[in-house]
Amino acid sequence: MIRRLFYMLLGAFLAVWVMRRLQALHPAHVARRTVGGAADMLTQVRDFTSDALGEAAGRETELRAHFGLGNAETND
Repeated sequence: MIRRLFYMLLGAFLAVWVMRRLQALHPAHVARRTVGGAADMLTQVRDFTSDALGEAAGRETELRAHFGLGNAETND
């Protein structure tokens, strides 16, 4: 009796799990997750680019000051 109950509960659990996995593969859900992931990645790329350009400008200023080349805007 316990054995049958165990297997019946196991089957019900697997059926619910499979149904949830299949519903997650619905095209609307996949598209929503893809758009969300792409938006997050775009934000990360923008942050990285902003940081890299800021650091590059700072380093250029340091090098110009070190070698006495003047200001980058005036091209002295």
